[in-house]
Amino acid sequence: MEHRASSILFFFFLALFLVFFSSPSSVSAFNITKILEKQSDFSNFNNLLSQTKLADEINRRSTITILAVDNGGVGGLSGQSSDMAKKILSVHVVLDYYDQDKLKKMFKSNKSATLTTLFQSTGLARGEQGFIKISEKNGQISFGSAAKGGNGNSVNFVKSVVSQPYNISVLQVGSIINVPDIESSSSGPASAPKSAKAPSPSKSKKNDSDDEAPSPSNDESSSEKAPPPSKHKGKDKENDKSSPPVSADSPSESTAPTPSAPAPSAASRTREIMAVGAGVVIMGLVSLLAA
Repeated sequence: MEHRASSILFFFFLALFLVFFSSPSSVSAFNITKILEKQSDFSNFNNLLSQTKLADEINRRSTITILAVDNGGVGGLSGQSSDMAKKILSVHVVLDYYDQDKLKKMFKSNKSATLTTLFQSTGLARGEQGFIKISEKNGQISFGSAAKGGNGNSVNFVKSVVSQPYNISVLQVGSIINVPDIESSSSGPASAPKSAKAPSPSKSKKNDSDDEAPSPSNDESSSEKAPPPSKHKGKDKENDKSSPPVSADSPSESTAPTPSAPAPSAASRTREIMAVGAGVVIMGLVSLLAA
């Protein structure tokens, strides 16, 4: 009996352990906010990540590189709206792991490369706004927008701030990366429906009142006052002509490439495995109680 009670307690606490450590917060690979809290030179950059909720998106990733800007170089975002600041900052988040050693090895065989950023995954990027180019010249590594017109607007790599292979790397760059015409991304696929304006109800009522049947008490006068059928047909044709572009424009605007669903992260896979393990343990506990 004593052995049975100890077995039950063992399985009970093991189940609690697995359930606790399968929670999202406990298996998160990193927390960018806490990482940058230890770096006082990047407090402004860290605050912007939190204010724009970009930190939450970063923490959901399992492999990522942050191109951080210190307090002196983050002034390029002053006066920007929260939405625009988030777009610009998301260009500084590379969807892969790059530390200083990896960059050096990469440039032994290549002088440049194109990297995908978090901005590309939003579906708001136009052209190559969601990509950055990394290049090396005379030993100096630099980053710049891959979008048309982005040449010559590169920023220099300064130093490696934090690295946790192969989850997260924080690299310091000299200033904010300038992305040409990033303001136009706000009128991308998300705002396409706004371009189609439906006719105002007041105009429709006015047209309906014009088309109302004349009073039976004054047939002759009403027939003279009534507009000829051709005018009504013209109006109908105009209305018909105005409606097709509404449905035709929206598909053309929405044809912008949408991001593919990201692959399951290591954290989500771990949660699934541990949840299954917890289920097995609970089933074992139930079988012991039933015995």
